[in-house]
Amino acid sequence: MQRDVFFDSDGLKLAGVLHTPDDMKAGEHRPAIAVLHGFGGTKNGGVPPSVAAILEGMGYVVLRFDMRGCGDSQGQRGRVICLEQVQDTRNAISFLETRPEVSKKKIGVLGFSFGAAVAVYTAGVDERIAACISAGGWGNGEKKFQKQHASPEAWKKFSDMLEHGRAELKRGVSIDVPRFDIVPIRPGMRNHLADGAVMSFPFDVVESMYTFRANDVVANIAPRPLLLMHPANDTVTPTEQSIDMFQLAGQPTELHLFAEVDHFMLAENNPIVQGVLSNWLAQYFPSAGTTKN
Repeated sequence: MQRDVFFDSDGLKLAGVLHTPDDMKAGEHRPAIAVLHGFGGTKNGGVPPSVAAILEGMGYVVLRFDMRGCGDSQGQRGRVICLEQVQDTRNAISFLETRPEVSKKKIGVLGFSFGAAVAVYTAGVDERIAACISAGGWGNGEKKFQKQHASPEAWKKFSDMLEHGRAELKRGVSIDVPRFDIVPIRPGMRNHLADGAVMSFPFDVVESMYTFRANDVVANIAPRPLLLMHPANDTVTPTEQSIDMFQLAGQPTELHLFAEVDHFMLAENNPIVQGVLSNWLAQYFPSAGTTKN
């Protein structure tokens, strides 16, 4: 079952969809997972609906929601500041804690791409998160951008944009930057973007991503479980980003690299990817209902 829900985040109304398994009994509480969309995405397109359906089918309560400035949520359109999204995620956890269907001490997060970086950071600073899953995520914004704009010509273009944007910020102006000037996606992959995805962002978004470092807090997640999933040859987010996080994380942490998939792997119905996800959840964050809250 799915229902539209709304919750507050720093005075903004965020829109979400709450999934509850059809076999839930009256008075039963289940583990819950908040699903975080990618860069300028929405709850209703791309990866979130696909992964929410998988998780609901496995017996979890699932919340997919629009970050501020995205989709149906309030906030300046496209202003997706990393630490503000961390706050949105923490407020999503607070919302799930109020739900009668949810076992309050069993709330996890699953993020994709930008949302994966936010998920890892949030789990590193909020001990209420019982388990964390990162799919195609990143832990060091500066290193990520250097790889995404790897050729000398691409790095010069990106660096010139940074210099210009920072100069304008000092004057109190945040220039608009096209999506693919920030995060390049090859044309054949762009059909995976959600309908209504943001296509232009204020420059302070770029600055917030450049300085964002989930790597600095990933070790704090232990001893809570962490799953890092990444395509072995990701054409959007460099694969080394998840490898670096794995090396910095505590235990228990698993890293899985997948062949024959690309950045949007959770929406590709790949049985190997889904098998790893379901097996890891069964071991570290099972969905069995409980009568205790």
